[in-house]
Amino acid sequence: MMELLSPAGGLDSLIAAVQTGADAVYMGFGAFNARRSAKNFTDEEFASAVAYCHLRGVRVFLTLNTLLTDRELEQAAESLRKANDMGVDAVLVQDWGLLTLAREIVPDVPLHASTQMSLFTLGGANEAAALGLERVVLARELARDEIREICAGCPAQIEVFAHGALCMCYSGQCEMSAVVGERSGNRGACAQPCRLPYGVNGPCRGGHPLSLKDANLSAYLAEMEAMGVACLKLEGRMKRPEYVAVVTGIYRRLLDEKRQPTAEESRRLEQAFSRSGFTDGYWLGKKGPQMFGTRPENAPEPKELFAKTREMYENGRENRKIPVSLAIRVQAGKPVSLAVACQSNNGLMNVWAQGPVPETARNRALTAEELRERLSKTGGTVFTVEQFRAELDDGLMLPASVINGLRRDALEGLKQRLEQDWFLRRMSPWQKEELRQGRDPHVRRVLEAAALPEAPEPPAAMRFTCSVQKAEQVTAALLAEKPAAVYVPVEELERLDPELDWGETELCAVLPRIFRTADEALLRQLLEQHPEASAVAIGNLGHLPIARGLNRTLRGDFGLNIFNSRALLFWQGQGLASATVSFELRWQQVRDLRKYLPCEAIIYGRLPLMVTENCVTRCSVGCTHGAGSVLTDRTGARFPVLCGYGCRCEIQNSKTLFLADKPEMRRCGLTYGRLRFTTETPEQCVQVLQRYQNGGSWTPEDLTRGLFYRGVE
Repeated sequence: MMELLSPAGGLDSLIAAVQTGADAVYMGFGAFNARRSAKNFTDEEFASAVAYCHLRGVRVFLTLNTLLTDRELEQAAESLRKANDMGVDAVLVQDWGLLTLAREIVPDVPLHASTQMSLFTLGGANEAAALGLERVVLARELARDEIREICAGCPAQIEVFAHGALCMCYSGQCEMSAVVGERSGNRGACAQPCRLPYGVNGPCRGGHPLSLKDANLSAYLAEMEAMGVACLKLEGRMKRPEYVAVVTGIYRRLLDEKRQPTAEESRRLEQAFSRSGFTDGYWLGKKGPQMFGTRPENAPEPKELFAKTREMYENGRENRKIPVSLAIRVQAGKPVSLAVACQSNNGLMNVWAQGPVPETARNRALTAEELRERLSKTGGTVFTVEQFRAELDDGLMLPASVINGLRRDALEGLKQRLEQDWFLRRMSPWQKEELRQGRDPHVRRVLEAAALPEAPEPPAAMRFTCSVQKAEQVTAALLAEKPAAVYVPVEELERLDPELDWGETELCAVLPRIFRTADEALLRQLLEQHPEASAVAIGNLGHLPIARGLNRTLRGDFGLNIFNSRALLFWQGQGLASATVSFELRWQQVRDLRKYLPCEAIIYGRLPLMVTENCVTRCSVGCTHGAGSVLTDRTGARFPVLCGYGCRCEIQNSKTLFLADKPEMRRCGLTYGRLRFTTETPEQCVQVLQRYQNGGSWTPEDLTRGLFYRGVE
């Protein structure tokens, strides 16, 4: 059966999830997780939560799925060590540097590829599996046939979001909150700009063209299980415990009873939380305006539903009882003994407790019924007595305190044995070998990270590269300025002027950030058809199998979200010749990176804010067939909307990043500075390059310094 994975934003939500049927929970503690505003957990709370879950057979996944700077990695490493000691069952990661660090210092802890890694193809999932990731959390935008293909072809476990909020942008590729709101979604502090009103090709009049309804795939659970989905994920670490309980409880029943939801269950799901209802659009491979919805600010709280739900888990109510059998022996002249037993994963588990020799009764003798009544009072423990047997000689007595103490000692011993049993179930191969050799396997390894190697000296001077949106932006005049490289979308290569003299300028083919398994063969074919493109820009893990073996230089694009030196070291190991660092970094952070690879940064242009599966223009005003569209916010700011590969949208910043007049740009140790041309005319492209090469005076009308100075939360 598929694992049911529920959110736990705090202790109340954790209890709600466990008591309503979750098989596993995902939660954070410390500063580094994709829901930093959730209550999360202190060290003590987290340790108690892990013990609470494991006793009830529930797995615990730690979310460390944010981008981290060099200075933050050591703190994250400490979180990993603590989680390892506490017995966490897996860690979700996004950051490439943290991935390598985790493998070094806590090699026995399974790692899961967060949806923030932007994995949506079989090739990408297989690359993740080859890196040792036990599970891949797929992008929410995939249709069922695409998921089925990945499940069939990938050795890693596949996890699918089944219920909860949908982001308009592909996870891991959204920069809108960072650039516009100074709060990074990639760092767990999303300001949710997609829920604000905008106008499409007109003024903002209160519409919400970026706000998707929540997903509800409760009708398709049998399909998911049949295709091999390992885990069903419920979103909601920022939602209240009652919501977690309602959703978890309903999905638990649907899985156990192998059925679709009733009308009443569907109504309860909508009552708990929805945005004008639900959508199953992506699962069905459908897109369109029917997928959009908002939640009114004055949406009424379902007080009656939530009150009834709280009764299911509050006040110490225990729904995850472990059935036990008790056998007590009270014989004259012998110490009393109590045996407690239950079924575990390793068969029948027995624990004994022993008490004093019983006394001869002076007035009323002890009865078997009295023993049953006292020993069955398991109170707030996780145990419930289902079978009872007593061997009792006549005419004996035992104080109530002795009987209660026997029960307490026996159940505590059983609890410890069950916790040990849980440990044995999740042992790594290394720990199993330790056990086989007769050594103590109970402590997972905690190793020291290898010292980072020395990095090459950065170049004395930075060279400039250009990226274009359309082939016509590449002109003889642009190439005459001798940029180090020009990045051209792979689908635009055939439209380049064949008479152009490239000289020493490198032509780099840019693979689309978003694509599908069905596109892999076509993209590789396009590369094979254009050997003049001597380099390929890699912006996704799934690009690697497309570009391998073609004898091309591999250059890391901004979609990789490179945030620290270890990430650079990781991508060096994957064969990259250079890497573009995240534009969420401040210039000091870029400067301090150990440049294991020649580094590039975007230093001009409209920064890409979102890449969307649902077309903003088509869903609002109808398809414009690639003509320029504009998104306008409440302040009048205009965000160009470009049509990308696969008819996907790319929303650009309203202002143009401009750093030509900033000397700090040249002191960051960058090998390349990229000028990103999107809406510029061919003539403007030349003017911009000349200005950066100190040959002109052109300045954009509405400029921004991006995050180069102010950074993000």
